[in-house]
Amino acid sequence: MTRTPPTRRTVVLSTAGAAAALLAPPLTGSASAAPQAAANLQPYASYWFPQNLPSGTPGAGITWRSLKSWTPAGDADLAFNRSTTPLAPRFTPTPVNTTARTDQARITSLVSFDPTAGNPSQGGATAAYYALTHWAYIDELVFWGGSSGEGIVLAPNAPVVDAAHRHGVTVLGNIFMPPTAYGGQLQWTRDLVQKAADGTFPIAQKLVDVAVAYGFDGWFVNAETSGGDTALATQMLAFLAELKRLGSAHGLRIDWYDSMVKSGAVSWQNQLNAQNQDFFTRSDTFFVNFNWSASGLSSSAQLAESLGRSRYDLWAGVDVESNGWSTSVNWDAVIPTSGAHTTSYGFYRPEWTYKHLAAGSTPGQFHAADDQFWTGTSLDPSRASTGAWRAPATAVADRSTVSELPFGCSFNTGHGLAWYDGGTVRSTAAWNQLGVQDRLPGRRWVTRTTGTRPSVTLDFEDAWHGGSSLLVDGTLNAPVVVELHGTRLPLSAATTVTLAQRAASGSVTVEVGVALNEPANPGDPLTYSFLPAGTVSAGAWSQATVRLSSLGTGTIHGLAVRLTGPGAVKWRLGALLVKDADEQVAAPTALTVDKASGDGQFRLSWQGASGHVRQYELYRVLKDGTRTFLTGTCATAAYVKGLTAVQGESAVTFELRAVGELFTTSQPVTVTHPW
Repeated sequence: MTRTPPTRRTVVLSTAGAAAALLAPPLTGSASAAPQAAANLQPYASYWFPQNLPSGTPGAGITWRSLKSWTPAGDADLAFNRSTTPLAPRFTPTPVNTTARTDQARITSLVSFDPTAGNPSQGGATAAYYALTHWAYIDELVFWGGSSGEGIVLAPNAPVVDAAHRHGVTVLGNIFMPPTAYGGQLQWTRDLVQKAADGTFPIAQKLVDVAVAYGFDGWFVNAETSGGDTALATQMLAFLAELKRLGSAHGLRIDWYDSMVKSGAVSWQNQLNAQNQDFFTRSDTFFVNFNWSASGLSSSAQLAESLGRSRYDLWAGVDVESNGWSTSVNWDAVIPTSGAHTTSYGFYRPEWTYKHLAAGSTPGQFHAADDQFWTGTSLDPSRASTGAWRAPATAVADRSTVSELPFGCSFNTGHGLAWYDGGTVRSTAAWNQLGVQDRLPGRRWVTRTTGTRPSVTLDFEDAWHGGSSLLVDGTLNAPVVVELHGTRLPLSAATTVTLAQRAASGSVTVEVGVALNEPANPGDPLTYSFLPAGTVSAGAWSQATVRLSSLGTGTIHGLAVRLTGPGAVKWRLGALLVKDADEQVAAPTALTVDKASGDGQFRLSWQGASGHVRQYELYRVLKDGTRTFLTGTCATAAYVKGLTAVQGESAVTFELRAVGELFTTSQPVTVTHPW
């Protein structure tokens, strides 16, 4: 297993049989291995074999584990891998263009963030990461991975689940039984679906236990190991039924990949038909293999409906791993521009927007590529792009979860080149941690002006909280309206909107836009009432609070800013805060250093604060009182590394604060540990 398998695209261009295999990330000695250190305390996302382990010895940084032996009590990394963010309810605003459909095609994304054995539980010390932000168009994310040399059952890490849940997106772990050409063993499939003497399916119960303990939403099941027979297929169907039954009490989902058929053979049908429909009826959704045709999708949709299911429970696979938006896709077969969409669709490896970039690329370059992938070349979903690539914003209605007060957004993407707190730099180290990503605007960026359209981006050179801010850069020769969040927020006489803003150059007059009604038709613009938020000139961060009492009561359906100013301007929005009252944030307690390695690694834990907590932020406090940001997390445990004693320091002091929805912080709790 030291050779590198061909890419998905290479396989697709070879034989039809091999083309169907959803390939795992390549397993090489360096790419897959989790970094090692003396007394390594680094926690990683969990991965297992169902029961029996491979023969031989695992590679460096890889731990072979049996899922059948797993228990929550014996899981030393559970506190680091548990998502604590509940799945937020979503709503669908009136589409911002006339081509996006409501309640038709949905999108799933199969994403490999890191190799199976190398997914850190709580982010890392680099901004080079697939920090996806276009959750508004995604219904489900599959935490893709698994390989014969590492493990074939992969649970998602907590940051991905926290970020997805905040935006109302479900996250599935992956069960990947590899083709025999890639080391797959049919025994692992038999282990997965084994039935105990008492008639139960022990691995089905373990899969449910893991999902519940870790806080994610179900499993993507991909049975591609050949050699099975009808008996094995029958057992697989019974296993799926039991997994569904056990998981239903917890709201768990099953997504089945078009691979095994009723004979037990692996035979990719590229459609739903009599050979695989029994697997569909025992699952919530069905991922159709990539070589589908227009007629095959049409008959699949009809068959799904004849079985009493929605055609949109079918994902038509779209492989973008190699070519991204240059991938040739028969879009009219899936999401025709006239008539109802045929099925939903699924992107395989959309992290191409990050991985195709040259080494040393910046976060801004990644987001520019990701915006084009999801929104199109116009970079404005209200102006739908045309061309060979049919960006999701042109076809699928965006969703939002912004429906409760208080609501705060600092335009933090979950990675950055530094960490800012109230506009002050608290760390100059690069970082990624999707769990602290904000609920970002779903429509990026709807910009309306009769003059020159400025650039609107998420920028990493300055921020108010986290690692990024909204930057409007250009010549304001006419007023510019930048639309922000679609909302369903209650409006009362006490409601206020606060902007944290800064101008890097020029002078700009700022107004807050509040829309109190939905447009009558798709593509119609929101109607905003604009209230003054001051004039900002080049200088430090400032805050402006706007009272909305003049608007009466009702529901806020949209928020925007209108900028007016002479000439060129660079204006940043660091935070958008909406509230009826000030928030009080309780402090965590019992901060403890649980383990220390002696080479600057620490594991800490604490008792969570009562009430709503957006996240926890951990700092190091030096003898002179200087506070340096270490990490943020939604969990009640944290891992840090790379710390060294400063001159004259005999112990390290950690400080922890709970952070509220409006970025209000609690009183600190501290702990000191000797070097």
